[in-house]
Amino acid sequence: MKIIIVDDHALVRKGVEMVANLEDDIEIVGSASNGQEALELIEKFKPQVALVDLRLPGEHGLDIIKNARNVSRECKYIVLTSYATEEEIRRAMAEEVDGYILKEAFPEELLSAIRLVDKGRKYFDPAVIQHAMEYNHKNEKDISTLTRREMEVLSALARGLNNRAIAENLVISEHTVKKHIGQILEKLNLQDRTQAALFAVSKGLNKVGQA
Repeated sequence: MKIIIVDDHALVRKGVEMVANLEDDIEIVGSASNGQEALELIEKFKPQVALVDLRLPGEHGLDIIKNARNVSRECKYIVLTSYATEEEIRRAMAEEVDGYILKEAFPEELLSAIRLVDKGRKYFDPAVIQHAMEYNHKNEKDISTLTRREMEVLSALARGLNNRAIAENLVISEHTVKKHIGQILEKLNLQDRTQAALFAVSKGLNKVGQA
């Protein structure tokens, strides 16, 4: 699996490289200190995953991710940052990043996040989940209002499945999946599918249906 790192701190880049170099299935193919370098690396190496800091001099990591998606839709994007403010988390959720992990995380947690995201799953640091739980505690409606099928769709969102995968797993159309997601957001007073996924993870629904 090819990885790039986007961070303006050389110490952070070297630290991640040291951790990754111990793994047989992960290869750091390049590191960047700004958005332009990041776009050039993504275009050149076509990495599977990019680790992107939120705050770089004169730039924001989420803007870099947005621009990078125009270069490679296949690459997955994980925010790797020191910050977990509500505003930063909500912006990341709106941008539908594939993962959000704090720099204080243990090396094995970072490696696990990279592997999960590479497989198409979402990964959010426990601190981010805590923010989601606090938000939802103030705003959510009763989860018992969901139908059995809506609960199945919500569980699938928690496991990071996209609409096509959900449709295939539940043997329904993608249009029907979108309708169920809309109903879930309305019933639980949530803003988007990423917030619904975070909510579902906070309820342990990502483990439902797993072997």
